Amino acid sequence: MIRREVNDGVCFLTFDRPDSGANIFDAATMRDLSEQLDFIEKEPSLKGVIITSAKKAIFVAGADLQTLLRQAESGSGMREFIAEGQRVFNRLAALEVPTVAAIHGASAGGGYEVALACDWRVASDAPATRIGLPETTLGLVPAWGGATRLPRLIGPEKAAEVILKGKLYSAQEALKLGLVDEVVPQDQLLNAAKQALRKQAPPERRASARPGASAGVTTPVEAPRSQNPALTRAAEIINQSLTGSTEESLERELDAIVQLGGTESTRNLIRNFFLAEKYKKQSATAPNEKFVHAAVIGAGVMGSGIAQWLSSRGITVILRDVNTEILERGLEKIEKTYGEAVKRGLMSEEKAKEGRARIMASANPGPMRDVQIVIEAASEKLEVKKAIFHDLDQKIDGTDILATNTSALSISTLAAETMHPKRVLGLHFFNPVSRMKLIEIVIGKQTSEETKERALAFARQIGKTPVVVQDNPGFLVNRVLFPYLLDAAELFEHGVEAKAIDDALVEWGMPMGPLRLIDEIGVDITVDIAFTLENDFGERDVPPTILQKMREAGMLGRKTGSGFYKYEGKKQLPNDAILQWRDKSNSPPMSAEDLALRLVYLMVNEAARCLEEKVVASPEDADYGMMLGTGFPPLRGGPLRFADHFGIAKMVEAGKRHGGKFTPCDLLRRNAETGRTFYA
Repeated sequence: MIRREVNDGVCFLTFDRPDSGANIFDAATMRDLSEQLDFIEKEPSLKGVIITSAKKAIFVAGADLQTLLRQAESGSGMREFIAEGQRVFNRLAALEVPTVAAIHGASAGGGYEVALACDWRVASDAPATRIGLPETTLGLVPAWGGATRLPRLIGPEKAAEVILKGKLYSAQEALKLGLVDEVVPQDQLLNAAKQALRKQAPPERRASARPGASAGVTTPVEAPRSQNPALTRAAEIINQSLTGSTEESLERELDAIVQLGGTESTRNLIRNFFLAEKYKKQSATAPNEKFVHAAVIGAGVMGSGIAQWLSSRGITVILRDVNTEILERGLEKIEKTYGEAVKRGLMSEEKAKEGRARIMASANPGPMRDVQIVIEAASEKLEVKKAIFHDLDQKIDGTDILATNTSALSISTLAAETMHPKRVLGLHFFNPVSRMKLIEIVIGKQTSEETKERALAFARQIGKTPVVVQDNPGFLVNRVLFPYLLDAAELFEHGVEAKAIDDALVEWGMPMGPLRLIDEIGVDITVDIAFTLENDFGERDVPPTILQKMREAGMLGRKTGSGFYKYEGKKQLPNDAILQWRDKSNSPPMSAEDLALRLVYLMVNEAARCLEEKVVASPEDADYGMMLGTGFPPLRGGPLRFADHFGIAKMVEAGKRHGGKFTPCDLLRRNAETGRTFYA
């Protein structure tokens, strides 16, 4: 796993995990490194040590998360595993000869902590080189010296930025922050590392001799307000790392990571990491097809967003809309999105210019040649979409994919308007397209397996995370979300304050409250989708009267400046104008916890129905789709994972007490009766 070579008095330790494209730290790798240190400590002729990697795009990717997850779930072994890593890295830091980490590729978590235990860090300028400490995004803290050594190297403020954000930085960003000492072209990396060995490092540069106190620090760093307890623990360690000994600080790291590993939230975040890897790598039988040409029909908010995203991923796009005003507004929106991406440093002006040039806007309803996929994103009206599909079917090649971006309408009904229904499916993007990772791939009754696999390949090519769902009103995300949204509006109608509802759900972990989300979606769109779902699901999706009154009054949410709230610039104030439509009989007072559990229960129940009715194939599909599509708190693991942890029997009992639309579905009830859970 670690090859040793000695040349001219320099010991090269090369990480090269067999039969793998990545290097990670597991127990075997740690033993191997310890044995290499045995040799180095006993070899008086050595002048220095260089640590490097044989992998094309990985230095060391960090600790073995499978091991950590098993240890966290079993409640044993984590303390010993982390403590052994601390001992080995301390030995590396204490070597009498100078040490250099020559970093090319990803150097994350434990992979950067081994570099921190060296005296110098040199990085390649390759795009593959990404450096940082992402442990807090997994509910953990850097515990192999990262939260101890980094504050002493670059100061607590910068260290807090790196550790609390959990971001991976490019080589140049890492140089600016002080994470590395030098950045060079990849072919010069080892020479630069050799040069670093010859430098006369001042005592404070040595990893073994960095002082444990800093008299200049007066203001402690603060963790951002978050449901993630790892942020608070990491901030505490950073604040204390500059006072006292290295051993004391490492002990705080060890205690923190072991305690965090015992929490359900941390276990969920680690599980989510593996889910993300799974959905990125979904197999496809047509993996070699490269999509080059596409067409998007409809230049509204979603259509223009889809066109911009595809063009930014190297695909030439025909953007078509019969309404020239909508087409012009769509192009303005695309220009704005590209401008914001350049401003935020997500792409260069040159790349943005190339992306804009790939879009050909047209109001001409003529034939479309050479497209491989057509995505319809017109008005959410079934008759409008049916007419478009009937027309498109005659204008594109029989092998092209014909997709709709509908959020709730039947794919099979639209496919029936075509001569080739097997090539029709849904590609449900989420707004804003440039920021939402999820795409629902909706399979109609006649969608072929080949079309599904090509759509999966397309989703991967454009950098979206696909979840496959069967054709069913609302598919997964909207079907699960809408009972929650509509009940929140009903609670408001019956006297519960908007702020109380939204604050309760934000405190529970949702990124925004349900009434604020309705304002963002649009009251009109919310009502339209609710009516579509009500046709199939009855009382679970009846839009409350107050939503219909708000639509009639033109209070549609943020886009009109008023909905459940009034929007004045960046201010968000209560909208007293809608109080006239509330039920005069006040509902009984509810605690924030009761409010949250009532609304979340509706999502759990509907997600269980989706699994029961085979809308999704697995609990993971339901949970991951809801986390990506609605921001369901990752720390909670998704609605079905949360139900397992909270207790399905308790959820069912609560549903029975409420009755009506809260009646537990058969699967939820059976699981409660038999003691089964959604996950083994």
